[in-house]
Amino acid sequence: MPEEPGAYATANGIRLWYRDEGDPDGEPLLLIMGLNSQLIAWPDDFVAALGDRGYRVIRFDNRDSGLSDKIESTAADAEPLAPAYYLRDMADDAVGLLDYLDIDQAHVVGASMGGMIAQLVAVNHADRVRSLCSIMSTTGAPLVGLPTFAAALALLAPVPTEPEAAIEHIAKVYDVIGSRTHRETESERRRQLARASYERMNYPAGARRQVAAIAHAGNRTADLEKLTMPVLVVHGGEDALITVSGGRATHKAIQHSTYLELDTMGHDMPSPLRAEIVTAIDANAKKAAAAQAAV
Repeated sequence: MPEEPGAYATANGIRLWYRDEGDPDGEPLLLIMGLNSQLIAWPDDFVAALGDRGYRVIRFDNRDSGLSDKIESTAADAEPLAPAYYLRDMADDAVGLLDYLDIDQAHVVGASMGGMIAQLVAVNHADRVRSLCSIMSTTGAPLVGLPTFAAALALLAPVPTEPEAAIEHIAKVYDVIGSRTHRETESERRRQLARASYERMNYPAGARRQVAAIAHAGNRTADLEKLTMPVLVVHGGEDALITVSGGRATHKAIQHSTYLELDTMGHDMPSPLRAEIVTAIDANAKKAAAAQAAV
C-alpha cells in the first residue's frame, strides 16, 4: 500500500485509490477531479471545510491518474485520439466506488473533466445522485467553453523530462490557466501542487488517454435538460482553459440549476473563494433533503 492516507477500492473492474474523510456519519459527498489531476488537487482546507459542514467526503484518483490503475491500450497510445475508454466508463468508475463503499446515494461534485464525469453520473445513474455540482466544466456542445490560445498552447506543450524542469513547467501551466487576480497569493500553492503531483505520479500517457475520452464524449446538453436533482454550476470569469461560456451553457441546459459565477476565479479554486464555494455546495445539497422531506 502507498505510504499515504487512503486505500484501494475495486470498482468497475479496476483499482481506484481513494480517501474517506470528514464526518464518517455524514451524508456522503463524492469529489471527482479533472484531466491529469490527482485527488491531491482538491485543497485539503476545502475538503476539511466540507467535513466541518457534516459531510463524509470521498475523493479518489481517476483511472489513468495518481495511484489508481493505468489502462494500457496499444491502439490508443499509437493513435492519440483513439479512445481507450470513454467518459461514461469513468462515470461508471465513480459509481463503482460508491458500490464498494456500500453507499446508495451521494452528493456528487466534479471539477473540469471531473465536472463532465459528474454530469454523466447524474445522467446515467440519477438514482445514485442526491445533488450535483459542476465546477469549471462544460456541456460538450461545440464552440462552448473553448480554451484561450495561451491555455491551449500551455496544455499542449511537451513536459520536460528533467524533474525540476518538469515541475517548473507544470507550475507555469497552473499559472496560465488559473486565476489572474489571485496569482500572487496562489503562486506558492501552485508550485507546491506541481511538485507534489509530479513526485506522487507523473504519467503523461494517462493524460493523453483522458483527452481522447473527452474528445469522444459528445454533446450532453439534451441529457442535462432532463436532470431533476438539485444542481449547482460554478464557473470563473477568468477561466482560460474552459472559458466561462461552458458554465453558462451548463446552467442554461439545466434550467432549475443555481449558477455561481465568480469573476476572479480561473481554472482553479483560489483560497479567497473556497469558503463561498463550500457554502454554495452545502446549500445545494440541503435542497435534496428539503425536497425529500416535502414528498
